[in-house]
Amino acid sequence: MRKNSTPKLSRDKRGKFITTLLIWYTRHGRTLPWRNITNPYRILVSEIMLQQTQVSRVLVKHPTFLKRFPTMTSLANARRRDVVIAWQGMGYNNRAVRLHQLAGKIADQYRGKIPQTFEELVALPGIGKYTANALLSSVFGKDVPVVDVNVRRLLSRLFWKMRSTAETRSEGEIWQLATALLPKGRAYRWNQALMDIGATICTARQPRCTNCPASRFCRSRTSMRRERPSRIYRESSLGRIPNRIYRGRIVERLRERKGARSIKLTELGRRIYPGFSARNERWLQGIVTGLERDGLIVVRGNGSFNSRRVSLA
Repeated sequence: MRKNSTPKLSRDKRGKFITTLLIWYTRHGRTLPWRNITNPYRILVSEIMLQQTQVSRVLVKHPTFLKRFPTMTSLANARRRDVVIAWQGMGYNNRAVRLHQLAGKIADQYRGKIPQTFEELVALPGIGKYTANALLSSVFGKDVPVVDVNVRRLLSRLFWKMRSTAETRSEGEIWQLATALLPKGRAYRWNQALMDIGATICTARQPRCTNCPASRFCRSRTSMRRERPSRIYRESSLGRIPNRIYRGRIVERLRERKGARSIKLTELGRRIYPGFSARNERWLQGIVTGLERDGLIVVRGNGSFNSRRVSLA
């Protein structure tokens, strides 16, 4: 087999592989509130929440968010700041903005109904290839693969010989393999099975190979070193804290202000960084500009730095 070729299974081995994983899923799959339901809006909210966020955190926020915004229409008609406030604790606050924009687009262009084609879905705010396919599979029962970070890691280890736990194959290779493996008519359960095994057994740092239902098919089981994934932060920082952390602090400080009360930039700077001084003004202005561009905050005043004020959008 060439190094970059897509692995192939015999028809018999592929059938056994699929059957083994589906049986495991029937017995051990996670019970999650957004699974096996027919409400497209509730599934949509869960998929946006699950982007870059652990399931445990989504389990807490999902019901409270839906209580505040129970329908697509209620979310579309809500004020942006109310959506951002309701998103508290989830991180990556620009997802709240994208979800709000998404609801508005669906309400205006599709009369509140989620579109059913890949092309229409990826044209909406906050939806990429993964989320589009997840919705097509979960909401509409389409036979499409769903590849998240857990599935990518699992399939990399199963079908290629990985040298360490930090290694994976390219995203393109995994999507191609996932498409080839897809069992027609059973795609939804198959996608959930792969995600559950990747999330709970074939984990990033400590895979539990002896508990894995796919261990007998795995090419990496005996060759893979345990190795912590390297983390390289290339973003700007202050005090060795990445700017994304300060972005979150700004939104959190603004959430705490009742109503739509604004705050001076200088006061905001001191609240997120105790050592804030005039030499940090340019740094703070850069972060604030990014948050405003993302639709999370509003900056008022065109004068000096000291005269400008910010609030949630």
